[in-house]
Amino acid sequence: MSEAYIVAATRTAGGRKGGQLSGWHPADLAAQVIDELLRRTGADPARVDDVIMGCVSQIGEQSTNIARNAVLASSLPETVPATSVDRQCGSSQQAIHFAAQAVMSGTMDMVIASGVESMSRVPIGTPMDLPQKAGLGFYKSPAMEARYPDVFFSQFTGAEEIARKWELGREEMEQFSLESHQKSRAATEAGRFDAEIVAVKKRLHDGTVPGDSATKDEGIRYDASLEAMSQVRLLTEGGRLTAASASQICDGAAGVMVVNERGLKALGVEPLARIHHLSVTGGDPVVMLETPIAATARALKLAGIKIDEIDLFEVNEAFASVPMAWVKGTGADPDRLNINGGAISLGHPLGGSGAKLMTTLVHALKDRGKRYGLQTMCEGGGLANVTIVERL
Repeated sequence: MSEAYIVAATRTAGGRKGGQLSGWHPADLAAQVIDELLRRTGADPARVDDVIMGCVSQIGEQSTNIARNAVLASSLPETVPATSVDRQCGSSQQAIHFAAQAVMSGTMDMVIASGVESMSRVPIGTPMDLPQKAGLGFYKSPAMEARYPDVFFSQFTGAEEIARKWELGREEMEQFSLESHQKSRAATEAGRFDAEIVAVKKRLHDGTVPGDSATKDEGIRYDASLEAMSQVRLLTEGGRLTAASASQICDGAAGVMVVNERGLKALGVEPLARIHHLSVTGGDPVVMLETPIAATARALKLAGIKIDEIDLFEVNEAFASVPMAWVKGTGADPDRLNINGGAISLGHPLGGSGAKLMTTLVHALKDRGKRYGLQTMCEGGGLANVTIVERL
């Protein structure tokens, strides 16, 4: 079986709701990531075998196979196929897995795995809420209702349950959130994101084009403080989480190019990393967001690696309770976790986050001269992908 290598990884800077990227049609935003991957590798566009793109809210501007639409908006020829993936927040991490499996099997040699989400233009929950309001039904089937009676599957409920189970208080979760902003600020000021971000023109939701490019993540609060966070109201009455300890709504796109040995030879480039392990695990769909703990234990066992051998971790900061519980549950070194901050400060563009985290991980491994990195994410339905990469 062939190996799977990442030869390029890039992302847009994160855009806040209604902010610097909100004027971009998501297909056009994703197309710029595709074109940047081609530029970085010097790949013949016609040699790309497939484009696999994660996207959660596949409705409206993100409907009708957003991956194919992004290809048609890019410099790739019409002959390059594409497909869209929805594994909720892990959609583009799953896209990376599908791309790796394709090149490892030898059926393809060069695949772009990517993700996009414009949460300004297609608000979270739209694929569920809009059809229901139009009388077109609800996703929870009668059989699901019989198995989970009177359960409304909610990430907010799950995040609160995790906080209670792992005895995480509001104050310590806000401290974690503050540190996320501080780490992202330090990384930005030190230029550690420069190599991974592709500059795209700022385009606002009202169509205004300011003229400069988006090169910095817009969600970082440079003046974040515990005092300010303490004033934010709770997400649920009697809960512990607030918007300050949750991921930010974000517009963004990201992608990696995955190849096998034949693809490496055709490109004539050095790989950034080798995909050492990939797996996905299901868990409790009600608590929903705790599965990364069990998924990590399973992945490490399958890979034959101990947690202490992993140099860097990227665990999506959907809510502060998720990575904090993950650290407690896995025994991972917290100093190796999200070293440049995470979704609380940088934003969580849903279907784009998997490729976004992988982009940050492989660049951070290179920047720090480290070997192994592990990425995992909580996902709707109680799912979790785990990817272990080795820097080469």
